[in-house]
This record gives sequence, structure tokens and C-alpha cells, in this order.
Amino acid sequence: MVDTLTLVLAAVLGFMLAGLGAKSRGLLPDWIRLSGPIVTLHTDRGKAFLDWLARPKRFWRAWGNLGVGVALVVMAGSFVLVLLGGLQAIANPQPTQLTQPRNVLAIPGVNDFLPLSAAPEIVAALLVGLVVHEGGHGLLSRVEDIEVDSMGLALFTFIPVGAFVEPDDEQRRQSSRGAQTRMFAAGVTNNFAVAIVAFALLFGPVAGSIAVVSGAPIAGALPGGAAAQGGVDRGDVITSVDGTPVANASEFEALLDETDRRTVSIALESGETATVDRSLTVVGAAPTAPFDINTTITEVNGTAVYTEPGLNAALRDREVATLASSTGETVTTPIGAYTNVSAPSDPGPSPLADVSGLGGEAFIITAIDGERVLDSDTLGAILDETSAGQSVSVVGYHEGERRSFDVELADHPREDTGFIGVTIQPGTTGMSVDDFGVEGYPAEFFLTAIGGGSGDGLNGIQRAAFTISLPFAAVTLPSIDQPFPGFVGIYENFYVVGDGPLAFLGTGPLLLFGTLLFWVAWINVILGQFNCVPAFPLDGGHILRTSTQAVVSRLPLSDKHAATRAVTVTIGLAMLASLLATIFAPQLLG
Repeated sequence: MVDTLTLVLAAVLGFMLAGLGAKSRGLLPDWIRLSGPIVTLHTDRGKAFLDWLARPKRFWRAWGNLGVGVALVVMAGSFVLVLLGGLQAIANPQPTQLTQPRNVLAIPGVNDFLPLSAAPEIVAALLVGLVVHEGGHGLLSRVEDIEVDSMGLALFTFIPVGAFVEPDDEQRRQSSRGAQTRMFAAGVTNNFAVAIVAFALLFGPVAGSIAVVSGAPIAGALPGGAAAQGGVDRGDVITSVDGTPVANASEFEALLDETDRRTVSIALESGETATVDRSLTVVGAAPTAPFDINTTITEVNGTAVYTEPGLNAALRDREVATLASSTGETVTTPIGAYTNVSAPSDPGPSPLADVSGLGGEAFIITAIDGERVLDSDTLGAILDETSAGQSVSVVGYHEGERRSFDVELADHPREDTGFIGVTIQPGTTGMSVDDFGVEGYPAEFFLTAIGGGSGDGLNGIQRAAFTISLPFAAVTLPSIDQPFPGFVGIYENFYVVGDGPLAFLGTGPLLLFGTLLFWVAWINVILGQFNCVPAFPLDGGHILRTSTQAVVSRLPLSDKHAATRAVTVTIGLAMLASLLATIFAPQLLG
């Protein structure tokens, strides 16, 4: 199957060929200019509106001065973040989903964090961000009596990627440094102002008017898994199990954990019902785990098992068991918590490695102080009750050999417990299993994050910072497997109108408004912060130049122009190198 990126590249090539053909035949009007896949739309309209809007010049100069202060602070932060990001990418070049080059492209469906389902809202938000940004430049140009030659939008084929205002170069150069700085800072000032308004609406009346639907939201069904075979699909909401209602995902999971019945009947929010024959599928596996991902476990020591409760009951009293799969493969393996023992050279202490000599190797822990360790959850719960300096007896298996050690626990580097010096792999013997085959969607968590529900004690700035991270939640938050694209696509099924002030809008319009506000806030923050990077041709580069000129002009230097150029070029090259390193170093060096 052809992936999205290939389709996009083919479409771009076709667009370029069609555009070149139209351009060579003189079919393009004067206001459309084409350069490869980049299209710019030029207009003189709007100048009169800018002149009218610029009349309260004292107010706009005060607004511009405020923006200069904000821009300088964000510039300093951006400089540090970009520089540290580049250094980190070189020092520890680990490829991650965040550093994939495709994710530099702000194209929904190509960028992993800009979902295709939210493409209309993202494009609309991008248009808002670009218009208010460039509109700010145009407005402050007129406030400072700088003529505007033309305005317009820049598109990558049909996708808005920029807007522009073309001030008269000669008049701009002749204006004061303060006027130029205010003009360059106006764009990011407007972006941050729009983001603040969008956040205020989202965190207040919008999120307060949305509620999570009653039931267990399903983000996906394991292909070929029990639920998929029973007819459960992504976007469904499970409302009851064997006639017992479930209000949320936690109640649904608790009901499944309480029964080892193979066949369960479920009801969906849509009114449909389904019968699911549960089966144990491996959904996560360590490198040397007994079975690989997507293997179905069918027996323990010759006894059929179908559910997680049944598997746990069969393994609880056995340190070693023989497991069979649906393909007929059998494996005799220790049963416990699969761990990787920290090497003595790793930062911090490694008590287990010190007494065992197993640093850097796998070790399956089956008991601590005589208490049975069945899986990662059991081991974690036992260790949570320990303290530094406590001596414990550890029993486990290394390469099939049963071994025991007396270990004196060290101080935990992050928690107020004892530290044994291992990395714990989820599940039993390195295998995470699922007997139902669905992936839940944290609808309540996301709604709380943006200010809905009962709240989580965050103030406005903390909530805004956290909200900006939500599109990356699946790779930045350890307990979350899904990103937040807004209230669109199948995710509309997981929310309903609540009792808030905007409930009168109805579910569809309210969720659309909430999604648009989310992406408007997100994109305006990203645009504002990115444009504050102190490198040309970004606004931050221009502000760096005028600010450096203001400082250098007060110094006893013979060639002030050369000094200014040296500072701006050095910082600009450092920013460019850091950005390139952040994007490409993990792929080239990792």
C-alpha cells in the first residue's frame, strides 16, 4: 500500500508540472506567482483598512513596545532551547518519532502529529495564524509611516505555509531602529495574543460545556484480535459487559479482570450488541521473551487458558511453566518479572549488579523475601514498600539457571523507596498480553487537561504549556498511548454536550468550535515561538540585528557595522546548525 508521504510527493510533482505548463502559456494572472511548488498570491487590497486601523498610533506603539519585550524574552528562551536541542541530538543521537524529518513538514497526514482527520481545522488555524502575524507587520508599518507595497499568502501547492507583507525597503531602512523593531515584533505579538484568547475560550466556556460520554471509548481494535472478530471497531463506546453497565474505561477493565469467562456479551453506545470470545494475544514483548508480538497463548502446562485472570491463576504458584501457542509452539520458561540489570558503569548505584555480576543482562525475578513475583506490577508494588538500606533476598533466573542474592537496596534517584538497580519490562516474563484486543482512548484525561471535568489544579500558564504538548502525548507521556487531535473524526463519538454555558450550541458545533480553538492556540504559539528564533530571515533575526545595533552604537568601536554583522551572523549560524542537527543528527548518527 502506498504511504501518505509518497502520495503527497506525487501530487506535488503533478502540481509543479501543471503550474509550469500554465505559466509557459501565460494562463496565470499577475496576482499569482509560481516558483516550483510555492505559490504566492499578491494583492493591493486591504491598504485602506490598514490605514484606518493604524490611526490610534500611540496605542499601537505601546502595543509594539510591549511586543518587543515579549519577543526578546522568547528569543532568549528560543536560543537556549534550539542550542540545547542541537547539542543533545549530537551527544545522544537516538532516533525518535519526534525527530523524524517528515515531522518538520506542517502537512496533516504527513506529519505524524498533525492528523488528517483534523486537516480542515489545522488549515483554518494556520490561515488565522499567518494572517494575524503578517497583518501585525503591515499594521505597524503604517503606524510608523512605512508604505506597504503588497500583501498576500504563500502556499505549498494548496496548503498555506506563510503570509507576507512587503513594506517599502527604502522607507523601512530610513526609519528608526525602534520603529523597525516594533514592526518586526508585531507579528509574534499578535500570534501570542490570539493564542491567549483561544486558550481562554477553550479552558473556560468551551471545555466547561463538554462532557465525556458514559462508557469505555475505543481508540482501536487489535487486527484479528478477539474484539475485532466480535465486531468491535475503533470509535465504538462499550456501555455494558454481560448486562453490567460501565461508566468508563476503568470500570470496563475491572469487570474483565473479575471474570475468567471466555465469552462475554457487550453493548455499544450505538445500540448494537456484540459477543466476544476472549483469547490471549501478546501485545508487547521483550527481545528474549518466550513469544513474539501477535502470538496467541492457548495453554499453560497442558491446560487451556483464554483470559488474563485465567492465565494469572495458572501461573501464580509456578516459577517455571510450559506455555503453548495457537501455532503449536511450546516454550518452557521461568515465570516472573523480566528485568534488565543496570550495569555498574551506569549513572547511579546498581545494587543487584554489584552482588550478582549480571550488569547489562536480563534477569527474571520470581520472588523477593519469599513473596511471589508474578509480573512487573507485582514487582513494582513490592519495591514501592521498601526503603534505602534495607536488605532483601532476591530469587530469579538468568539464562534458565535459578539464582538467589542478598541485596542491600540503595536510595532511589526519583522516589522515596529502595532502589535495586533494574529496568522492569511490562507484563509477565517480558510479555504483555491482552485477552480482549482493544485500545482505550483517554477521553476524560484529555478533557481534564484542557480545563473540563473536575479540573486538575493547574493554573492558566501551566495548562497552556501542557495543552501544547497534547499532540505529542503518545510519545511524551508514559501512560498515554494516543495523541489528542481535537474533537474530530471518530473522537467525536467520545464526547457529548454537558451543562456549561455553550451547551445551547449542540454537540456537533461545540466540538467543532473546541477543535478549532485548540489548533488556533497551538499553531499561534508554535508560529510565535519559531519566528522568535534569532536567525534570518525570521523575525527574531531582524530583532537581533536592530537590538545589536542599539547596543553596539553605545560602544567605542571603530567599525560598528562589522561588529553588528559578526554578532548576528555568528548567532544565526549557530541556530541554523542546531536546527539541522536536531532534525538530521539522530538519523545520521543514531
